[in-house]
Amino acid sequence: MTTETGTTHNGDDFEAEVANGADAADGGADTQASAPDPLELARSLLGEDAAPEDMGGLLVAKLQAALAEIETLKDAGLRALAESENVRRRAEREKTEARIYAIDKFARDLLPVADNLGRAISTAPEALKGDPAFDGFVTGVDMTQRELLNAFERHGLSRVGAKGDKFDPSIHQAVAQIPSDMAAGDVAEVFQPGYVLAGRTLRAAMVAVSAGQPAAEAAPSDPTDS
Repeated sequence: MTTETGTTHNGDDFEAEVANGADAADGGADTQASAPDPLELARSLLGEDAAPEDMGGLLVAKLQAALAEIETLKDAGLRALAESENVRRRAEREKTEARIYAIDKFARDLLPVADNLGRAISTAPEALKGDPAFDGFVTGVDMTQRELLNAFERHGLSRVGAKGDKFDPSIHQAVAQIPSDMAAGDVAEVFQPGYVLAGRTLRAAMVAVSAGQPAAEAAPSDPTDS
């Protein structure tokens, strides 16, 4: 091929020049995408006026400051997380206490009902026992009391204070001490059952505590022994 200047180029030379130009362009792009010069990076962080001999110490100082800031932020994050967990637990506890308080007031009003049902069963006249109508009535009262106590249990209200239990001042109220064949300190008689709600005594059981077996009377002395 002949140009206006008279210079002749063949096809192979033209393709070689195009290829060389593409390679040059690629080389420039690779140079631009390569990692920045460490000295230039240090100057960008420390300022253009930083002396090369001071850059090492200044970079270490900046790194230490950055690490200290990271630790401060980490500590603040952990504190915020702990506070959030405390708030959640406090809210859950307050919710539980509010529920228990509501049950507490309601249960206190129902305790006399349970007591009266128990008294009705325990004081049933012996002379009427065996009569089908009377026995059916007593059975109905007993079933009503059992259903009420089961409802108490379902809501965390437990009955305490049984004959033979070890006396516990947190759930028992001793109103008497009586001789008994039970061990001293055991509950010998229950006058009124107690109730515990979610681990807290709602009403202490009124009980008599065993004083143990009475001491055997001393045998009278034989006057002939003197």
